[in-house]
Amino acid sequence: MKSDSYNNFPRRCKLLALCEFAMLSISYLIASNLNRGLEITGQSSELPPGALIAYAGVFALIVQLCFLSLGLYNPKLREGFKGVLRRLALGLTFGALLLAGFHNLFLADIIHWQLIPFAAILGGALVGLVRWQVYRKDLLSHKKNRILVLGSGERASIIEKRMRRKVDRQWFTITGYVVMDGDATDQIDSDKKVNVNLDNLVDYAMENDISEIVIAADDRRKILPVDALFTCKLMGISVIEILDFIERESGQLAVNLIYPSWIIYSDGFRPHREPAQEAEWLFHSFLAVLVFALTWPLMLLTVIAIKLEDGWKAPVLYTQDRVGLAGRLFRIAKFRSMRIDAESGGAVWAQKNDDRTTRVGRLIRKYRIDELPQLYNVIRGDMGFVGPRPERPEMIKNLSAEIPYYNQRHCVKPGLTGWAQLKYPYGASFDDSMEKLKYDLYYVKHRSFLLDLNILFQTAEVLLFGKGR
Repeated sequence: MKSDSYNNFPRRCKLLALCEFAMLSISYLIASNLNRGLEITGQSSELPPGALIAYAGVFALIVQLCFLSLGLYNPKLREGFKGVLRRLALGLTFGALLLAGFHNLFLADIIHWQLIPFAAILGGALVGLVRWQVYRKDLLSHKKNRILVLGSGERASIIEKRMRRKVDRQWFTITGYVVMDGDATDQIDSDKKVNVNLDNLVDYAMENDISEIVIAADDRRKILPVDALFTCKLMGISVIEILDFIERESGQLAVNLIYPSWIIYSDGFRPHREPAQEAEWLFHSFLAVLVFALTWPLMLLTVIAIKLEDGWKAPVLYTQDRVGLAGRLFRIAKFRSMRIDAESGGAVWAQKNDDRTTRVGRLIRKYRIDELPQLYNVIRGDMGFVGPRPERPEMIKNLSAEIPYYNQRHCVKPGLTGWAQLKYPYGASFDDSMEKLKYDLYYVKHRSFLLDLNILFQTAEVLLFGKGR
């Protein structure tokens, strides 16, 4: 049964961590020796060999703590190799910044801070090679988990409907759906159902190499085989609620399945305290000023392009009321990307390839240049860089009345970019709003400084390759 390999995950992760500790330490020693031989940074003195080895270990440890915080040693990490490289780059960057600050405070006269990025680049190359071998040879057993679903009704059908694509099931395979008392009928095709005597659930799991059981019964009152599930868990088989399963595999919360007690007892949904809010505002304001300093020439060119297309008397900015933190209204400005009379008949959903969009508008919307004036809102504190997309009050009124938990997205500040914008980049209807809410609630539940950094990294990739709206 697969539970043996499942139990070995922590041991294999430890071996990977030890290997990468060695690679990072060696990269620091190599960088130090190259620096001494080539006199790249002109360091004023040298550490004794023992101290240098110790500091190489500190370098590796700090970087690995950043890796750990980004989930790179989590055996259940659901990332392809590209996603792992992104996390490695983020961890190395954050670790290098921490170490550079430590250098300047305590070792400025001994080792030049420029040695840190040199070691980080070399370490990134070595660790990247290690990770490539790990994934290519599946040394962490990233094979598909074999999933047994308890349930064949409406709740279970969500797995079948939402995760039918190959990319959705790259980390697992469904061995079958078990018919449970109280399930709605005709939700799962008969060829996908399996007949399992719940009293013999443990034997079935052993014989069929089951690594995880998903609880997806429509009515769980007094019908779940609690003793058998407990035994399965003790034998290394994961037992998971369907809400947690969908959250883990899709990066969204299944709004139509959420019940209040799940929210109350689950991890996450922690509000930031006032000191954290102040620090968050300072960080986002710094980013806004930095982005403005880098993009003001582009903004000036955008103004000129809009004037050339629509005439010198045409307005450059388009202002709207939006709903922000705790439902408060604030006003945003965007570079106008549509005709002046685009909403003469009232507010309507924007459409993909909207014929109201101007030629300049299509370009600036693709690269999200039209959003740059909202940097002012970030500095004011109305918005953050990362968060749910701010919607118009006319839309909010209808959506909050029809979609459960919609107003919970206003528990955090809206943002220029966000988890939903990355995972579901276009929303132009009620159904799209429902889908984006699932990602917004996932962000509200899991938001953290490192998640924000990860989103910013991915957003930069989107902008560089023009994958915007």
